[in-house]
Amino acid sequence: RLHLVTWNVGTASPPPDVTSLLQLNSLGPTMDMYVIGLQEVNSRITNFLSDLAFDDPWSIFFMAVLSPLGYIKLSSVRMQGLLLLVFVKHVHLPFIRDIHTHYTRTGLYGYWGNKGGVTVRMSLYGHTVCFMNCHLPAHMENTEQRLDDFEKILEMQFEGENIPSTLDHDVLFWFGDLNFRIADYGIHFVRESINNKRYNLLWEKDQLNMAKKKEAFLQDFIEGPLQFKPTYKFDLYSDVYDTSEKKRKPAWTDRILWRVKNLCQNASKGGEFSEEQTISVTLNNYISHMSYGISDHKPVTGTFGLELKPLLLDPLVTLNPEGEWSAEHDVLINYSAVSEFPSSAWDWIGLFKVSFRHVNDYVTYAWVEDDEISSTKDSKQVYMSAAEIPDMGGEFLLGYYSNNLQSIVGVSQPFQIQPNRTLTDKDLTQDENSWMQKPDNLESRDEF
Repeated sequence: RLHLVTWNVGTASPPPDVTSLLQLNSLGPTMDMYVIGLQEVNSRITNFLSDLAFDDPWSIFFMAVLSPLGYIKLSSVRMQGLLLLVFVKHVHLPFIRDIHTHYTRTGLYGYWGNKGGVTVRMSLYGHTVCFMNCHLPAHMENTEQRLDDFEKILEMQFEGENIPSTLDHDVLFWFGDLNFRIADYGIHFVRESINNKRYNLLWEKDQLNMAKKKEAFLQDFIEGPLQFKPTYKFDLYSDVYDTSEKKRKPAWTDRILWRVKNLCQNASKGGEFSEEQTISVTLNNYISHMSYGISDHKPVTGTFGLELKPLLLDPLVTLNPEGEWSAEHDVLINYSAVSEFPSSAWDWIGLFKVSFRHVNDYVTYAWVEDDEISSTKDSKQVYMSAAEIPDMGGEFLLGYYSNNLQSIVGVSQPFQIQPNRTLTDKDLTQDENSWMQKPDNLESRDEF
């Protein structure tokens, strides 16, 4: 289950609550992955430069919301005001590999990143999946420029060997403030159609719908029905369309589309959905969220079911704590790797709180080579000092980080660490405060 968000936040700060946006109060199964694409994140030069050194407020905000629920930030990419975040449940981490990011500038002849696209791609259970968050040129008359810019973004290439081009991924999600408008009709007809919920009268003049009928490179993209009000342009903190002097005509600028490669191949052969199909995408919900008013755009979400025939069944590394762990004594970690695993001297095993936010949010770690104490054909043991374990104890998990693959390739089940009983309650409280502050002061592991 994938929940995808696109939102032009108009340089605003995060709102107090995003429960409905992320469907956290849904009665159905929880999401496996959140993909959040934002446009016009505060991109003044001073903000942008400071955000390069530290996570921006929106990333911190979503991590604070999602990490207590068992999601970690898998990847992110930022270009000026464009931000793309991917969060995933712990259980899927060993089956997500080959994560790469890219950005393409199209604003001001490609020299400025106020328009363009940011992209994250990965192998998900052996299937290639790509997410593309775009902010295309504004204004009614710039349809051709929007299409040209999107073609340019599609042509980008990821760095690395054997990584498919954008359109060669098994599934490609395209979303963002695409800025397509409603052509021909006057503002009064558009608003009257919206007031009467006769959205279908406007679909045929939607510039993106018209372009999909003419442009070959768009025809394989699928979109759910636009059964919600156009999401642009609103007065701030209201559901009233633009009352300024400009009185912008409402438009569905904020969109989510997707493309399944093998469906395209089957269609080109005139075939139907076959038993050989190994991945399918189902749209469960495509809606706007009118209650959010921090910008002149309303956010749009798509909830998808991805049905995958797993091409990866086993993690590269299996690991677990040896015996009962306590903060009072040194501990051991058992792990084993598949024969083809490309291990490195720079691999490490991290001890994480179950609510960890991202890969560098570890409490402590052990080098798999330097801290190894025994090795057999089938398994190895690594030592971790009691001095590195939080005295307060709690619920933790272990994660094996592969330097060659630049990702966590093995995760243990959550387990309890017993607190250090020799310390006073005051000592435990001080220990808790010190390690809870640690992630913000961690030295970057990028050098590794």
